[in-house]
Amino acid sequence: MSSVRISSSRLSVRHRPNIATAWALLSFLVIAISALLVTAGGVAAGASDGKVNTIGSGEVAIRGYEPVAYFRAGGPTKGEAQFSHDHAGATWRFASAENKALFAANPEKYMPAYGGYCAYGVAKGGLYKIEPDVWSIRGGKLYLNYDKRVQATWSKEPDSYIRTADRKWPGLSSK
Repeated sequence: MSSVRISSSRLSVRHRPNIATAWALLSFLVIAISALLVTAGGVAAGASDGKVNTIGSGEVAIRGYEPVAYFRAGGPTKGEAQFSHDHAGATWRFASAENKALFAANPEKYMPAYGGYCAYGVAKGGLYKIEPDVWSIRGGKLYLNYDKRVQATWSKEPDSYIRTADRKWPGLSSK
């Protein structure tokens, strides 16, 4: 094993790295990076680990509406069975082969927050259906709501509801 020599005019230290030191450093780095991802929302709001909203549509996600259209067309668009893609335990439908390919290449970019369940409902501790025409995009993430009345409430303090939903989602998505 090689040694590293650090010296100055008054100090000379020899350090021989060992496997325990390497594992301790690796463990620290993994924990630090994980904490940064959670704090930055890389795991919380953006993730759809666990459940995907298929309420009222069998195994089809978000009532058959395609998530890419919210970003590219500026609103909900009904997907077609011929442009289906299975991801995260659900079938996602798209209006075009191009949007299907965009989703398949980067699903986390287009998947709605909280698996497509009502964002306000998740903040309140439940998993509820959505209406595809009641939505918003905040910070590059798609948020869906139960209905216009619920969205009006959610829209008053969305950042607060998002923080609360981010904390509650891991427990809800694992049920």
